Amino acid sequence: MALYDTILNALVTLMVTIDPPGLAPLFLALTQGMNRKERGQVALRASLTAFIVLTVFAIAGAQILALFGITLGAFRIAGGLLLFWIAFEMIFEKRQDRKEKSAAVAITKDHIRNIAAFPLAIPLIAGPGAISATILLAGTMATPASRIALIGVILVCIASAYLVFFVAERVDRFLGETGRSILTRLLGVILAALAVQFVADGIKTFITT
Repeated sequence: MALYDTILNALVTLMVTIDPPGLAPLFLALTQGMNRKERGQVALRASLTAFIVLTVFAIAGAQILALFGITLGAFRIAGGLLLFWIAFEMIFEKRQDRKEKSAAVAITKDHIRNIAAFPLAIPLIAGPGAISATILLAGTMATPASRIALIGVILVCIASAYLVFFVAERVDRFLGETGRSILTRLLGVILAALAVQFVADGIKTFITT
């Protein structure tokens, strides 16, 4: 039961952080002028790239932290604060504006061939928030079985993003501006609560060690 709760928490955290529905209009903006086949290739490449990046941090996140001498407690606090800032931006619709600026920069610099890697895979899908959340979750899912479950959660989240890209035009029309605004704010509140929990766990780790 504890593993089930941990997996559910990981799924909610990563799904909210990645925010697949919020990526739909950005994907359309980045692939403007492309046909359906070209958009499909961009979506697949971006999804695979993001999955590889997050999986690396899920497997070797602790080792990467140890390399820089960072304790898990410190990272939990820092990562929680970062996730809280992302939640703040989502609630007040600042995150979408920032992402749209990243998309605009990519287009104006004619990075059309590379948009699958940047900025779509990194930092729009596997951004600092998603990477931080992955490392934090990996710290609480240290057993081989739970680590495999975490990779499965990452796969589900990335697959959700790919499906959203695949039906981006329909999703954007279905949600509309009002629907996107409501969904983003709701997910932001959930992410804020999860971020506070990460900070609390980090402080608890500092006190007990």
